[in-house]
Amino acid sequence: MLAGVGATWYTWLEQGRDVRPSAEVLSALANALRLDPAERRHLYVLNNQPLPDSRPVGPERVEQPIRRMLDSLARQPAYVLGRRWDVLAWNQAAASVFGDYEKLRGDARNIMHLVFANKAHRRLLVDWDTLAPTSLAMFRADCARYAGDPDFERLTVTLMEASAEFRQWWPRQEVMRPLAGHKRIKHPRAGRMTFEYTSFAVADQIDMKLIVYTPLDADHTAEKLDSLLREIL
Repeated sequence: MLAGVGATWYTWLEQGRDVRPSAEVLSALANALRLDPAERRHLYVLNNQPLPDSRPVGPERVEQPIRRMLDSLARQPAYVLGRRWDVLAWNQAAASVFGDYEKLRGDARNIMHLVFANKAHRRLLVDWDTLAPTSLAMFRADCARYAGDPDFERLTVTLMEASAEFRQWWPRQEVMRPLAGHKRIKHPRAGRMTFEYTSFAVADQIDMKLIVYTPLDADHTAEKLDSLLREIL
């Protein structure tokens, strides 16, 4: 009764008969049965239906287990990005290499804003000419579900005004899946540093990801990172 389906039809569904429920019916059943996100996902998978494109709303929160993990990565710069690529949490190694995110407010604490509108951050990126358009294509792919969202629109307008390159590349509509790769940094005190970066999805947090930078042997990066961290202690 709660799901609005007949008892016979529901029995057939439980028996695995070929009744082929629609996504709307599965959603009604999931709500009636009070399924949690994992159970809801399993219900859709069993019936060969894609999950509905739900758009998260409200403030994003990085839970304490993730924050503790960030702190434990003492020799690997790492941060957590939200759905709009805002930097939500970071460790001391990330602040030492990329700058103190605590000093940034609002849109300024956003990766796209850092890449295209923050001159100091742009000077850090040795390969900015190739990294910037690639990052933009990955960002577009991630934010496609948020078309019309006022926070995304505001960020886009800000970057269009701040960066000639953004104005040129954004209309191209290029998209790219998230990639791992290398990032070379020209640090104002430590000099050239080379990291390998990898992106990890945060469980049960739609569109939240953990980015971890591993220092490579090139440019004596690990030793330079240790030196930067000792300056803070």
